[in-house]
Amino acid sequence: MTDVVFPTPDAPVETRHLLARFWRCASGFWIEPWPFHASIITAAVIAGTIAQLILQFRLNYWSRDFFDAFGRKDGDALQHQALLFVLLASASIGTAVFALWSRMTLQRRWRAWLTRHLMGRWLANQNFRHLRFQKSEDHNPEFRIAEDARVATEAAINLAAGLLSSVLSAIIFIGVLWHVGGDLTVEFFDYGLTIPKYLVITVAAYSLLLTIGMTVIGRRLVTTIANKNGAEAEFRAAASNLREQGEAPGCADDEPADRLPIDTAFDVVIRRWRALCAQLMRTTLISQGNILAAPVIAWALCAPKYLTGSMSLGEVAQAVAAFVMVQTALNWLVDNYAGLAECASSVNRVAALIFAIDALEVAPSVEPVTQPEHGFCVVSESGAIAAGE
Repeated sequence: MTDVVFPTPDAPVETRHLLARFWRCASGFWIEPWPFHASIITAAVIAGTIAQLILQFRLNYWSRDFFDAFGRKDGDALQHQALLFVLLASASIGTAVFALWSRMTLQRRWRAWLTRHLMGRWLANQNFRHLRFQKSEDHNPEFRIAEDARVATEAAINLAAGLLSSVLSAIIFIGVLWHVGGDLTVEFFDYGLTIPKYLVITVAAYSLLLTIGMTVIGRRLVTTIANKNGAEAEFRAAASNLREQGEAPGCADDEPADRLPIDTAFDVVIRRWRALCAQLMRTTLISQGNILAAPVIAWALCAPKYLTGSMSLGEVAQAVAAFVMVQTALNWLVDNYAGLAECASSVNRVAALIFAIDALEVAPSVEPVTQPEHGFCVVSESGAIAAGE
């Protein structure tokens, strides 16, 4: 069998090919061998997400009624709202437990399917003996099957569920802001300037600025995480090679081990972690600042209408909670940028392994292909291999 060079996922132009190849492989979980079971669990994840949002919407109106009763010093109404909160909180907790179970069940079963699929293809026809590596690539495909497949499936489901929740939250709670906030009239040089639906406009502008800032500051995060994962895999491979050399026949017990490869690999790990720390510190500046600033901005925006009596205390509390929910939903990218980078890195690494196995499986019937330094192997519908850049 012809040896095939292991492709690298580093060049940006390859991203769409790697993502598409990963999905063509991983989506088989919903096709075979029991698509009905996979569909039921997926539906349970979606149902749990929607149920949580319905309860959050009801709790948003509960906060309005509670604070209105609090402002009126209405003891009977406060007692009624306290009992209602117990019911809503119990339902919310039960729904959260169900959503967690369904999500982790889907993650576990998808990972099991993908890992077994990758292991089967890697071990079939002695494929694991014929993979060859780029100089710049780590030498540990086992790490991709064991760890990257886990991250790719686990993070993908978390991100997908979070994105669905964010989209629905934005739709629902923008409606709350639209209704509760209304218009705001500001006196400007003896001229009344009316800002229509000012809470909706403000939260959209604020979220857009945060997203742009996170995108600019964290633009190197995906590459940094990919480099860190590659260094970790290379360190494991160096340690494994050292152990195998020590266990080889004819190796004297008192023969000093060659520590240079493993020490060098570990030094790279530490440097990559330092680079990752620097990137995460920059993104944390935005994410943590947003956590502190968003509620304060919402209270400040509602204060003028509360002081003039056009908004009750309960409506202010409801609007603040809705503002934070919408802002969190619209800034899904800000809150999940590191997770997206981690997921993209693992998806690329798994896809690179799949490309290499694709090439091995058709290699006996085609001419050997010389792999470029930063290219990839694409297997066409006809079974031919094309080298990309």
